[in-house]
Amino acid sequence: MERLMQKMVTELKHASRKNNAPIWSKLAKSLLKPSPTKKTVNIKKINDFSEESNIVVVPGKVLGMGNISHKITLCSFSISTSAAKKIIESGGQILKFTELIEKNPSGNGVKIIG
Repeated sequence: MERLMQKMVTELKHASRKNNAPIWSKLAKSLLKPSPTKKTVNIKKINDFSEESNIVVVPGKVLGMGNISHKITLCSFSISTSAAKKIIESGGQILKFTELIEKNPSGNGVKIIG
């Protein structure tokens, strides 16, 4: 798990420099924080702070409490099975960080929740 986190940090920092996109560096720093400081965010909070077709990044774990009434693109460090199911059932999608960076290298329009 530690090697996976370090790889993700390296990829995010590289994307930040390459694309002049500070958002990826900010997310890399979130990964380096000790586990107790990582956030957990429920689907309800994502629903309340996002709109149709938003791109949302959660620097922590997404849990399935609540519902989502619109489709979003979600990228998070971790997600529960029930949360993933709700995102997909709402018409949304879940991306890995590498996929999100590839689709949106500048990070424009990305909302960080958590």
